[in-house]
Amino acid sequence: MARSVFRFLSRQPETVELVGDALTLRLPRYGDFRQWHQLRAESRAFLEPWEPTWRHDELTESAFRRRVQRNEQEYASGQAAPFFLFRKADNALLGGMTIGYIRRGAAQSCMIGYWMGEKYAGQGHMFAALRLVIPYIFSGLQLHRIEAACIPDNTRSIRLLEKAGFRREGHLREYLKINGQWRDHVMFSRLATDGEMDGKIRTP
Repeated sequence: MARSVFRFLSRQPETVELVGDALTLRLPRYGDFRQWHQLRAESRAFLEPWEPTWRHDELTESAFRRRVQRNEQEYASGQAAPFFLFRKADNALLGGMTIGYIRRGAAQSCMIGYWMGEKYAGQGHMFAALRLVIPYIFSGLQLHRIEAACIPDNTRSIRLLEKAGFRREGHLREYLKINGQWRDHVMFSRLATDGEMDGKIRTP
């Protein structure tokens, strides 16, 4: 069982860091640009089929700085928690996971999205990240429901969600514009009340 460390300075902390046996998840920083640029550039063909169309300035330093600023604003306002995934052994950037569309009130829910550098894919890193993120969402953010939408032919992502205890809920027609085309998605969800499920993820 990976160990999780949640560091809170207040109810709305300045930052957060999730620490497991092999991974550290934290908010992006300006100093991450070089690693991020290299990983995204070399993984472009691998990632593009599953992401919105990349902008012409997608990989520029100025675009990255704007991204970090937006991430900080969304986190400070409680709208999202965007994480980069780092391997603890050498601090290598592996990918990213965003807790977004955080809804309070009657919903108490969020959406998650994620990406992994091509050379690190299929090695269990994203599952390890979910083992940290899911308890953080339910215990740290005190939300009740996690949603994840997946393109039907993205079998790798579907297997990951099912292993992490997510349940398939329905088919969404032309839900998101991905790589220039409106694509159907399958909706998955996981509830705080689901308890321990496949993949041995434990929740409060």
